[in-house]
Amino acid sequence: MYAADYHVHSTCSPDGKMTMSQAAEAALRAGLDEICITDHVDTIYWGSNEPRDSFDWDASMTQYLEAVDKFGDKLSIKLGAELGEANLAFDRAKILLNSAKKLDFSIGSVHTCSEKFHCLDLYFLEAGKSPDYYAAVIEDYLDSVLAIARWGRFSVLGHLTLPLRYLKEHLNMDLTFDPWRDRVQEIFSTVIPKGVGIECNTNRGNRPLPDADLLRLYREMGGEIITLGSDAHETKDVGCVIRERQQLLRDCGFRYFTTFTGGKPEFKKL
Repeated sequence: MYAADYHVHSTCSPDGKMTMSQAAEAALRAGLDEICITDHVDTIYWGSNEPRDSFDWDASMTQYLEAVDKFGDKLSIKLGAELGEANLAFDRAKILLNSAKKLDFSIGSVHTCSEKFHCLDLYFLEAGKSPDYYAAVIEDYLDSVLAIARWGRFSVLGHLTLPLRYLKEHLNMDLTFDPWRDRVQEIFSTVIPKGVGIECNTNRGNRPLPDADLLRLYREMGGEIITLGSDAHETKDVGCVIRERQQLLRDCGFRYFTTFTGGKPEFKKL
């Protein structure tokens, strides 16, 4: 059965620890048929939150062509981007996307709170706050996700339940989006008519983002476009539990998952 990992970061991302060629080689070892490199292209600089309106696409293309030259006869290698924090500056997001030489695919994602919380990276949520504080953070996050969903200039919405990853893995808080199910429905009802999909992020083998409950909701609402991505930043995670999450999609009512060429979705049978 065809297997593709559509969320992979190279050293062209500030947190990437592998070249695109190394990612491709790891994909072959994992038995994948296709990968898409989706480096972070964010409207702010990591660590400083300073405005960003440029990305080194030349370095990205150089790595991409090298990977294709080495492994393109054995593996389909696509070039994408993870467009982060578009909600903080849609004008800069548009500039970043339009300056790309070639993109097959893009992920729209949110990793930070809004200006209301001083653009706090969700990774750095602190322990010891009140339940109302964490609820407010999740609500703020969903406001930002809804904003990028309405904008809609990307292929799929990335790791929808990202705050739950950090609350669980860093703070040992096992929460769900159940109190905000209506907000999630609003997000789905926004992206589906636009032909924008969602990602099932395998979270490197941990709780998928989103998990079965929201995946079923998306499918029941008519959602069809869905990619599978490991969010790998190093070779050991490329392709992580992709095939297991294919089964999860089948269990949630999907018959196909999606890959992309030149921004156009292509449906692969599960």
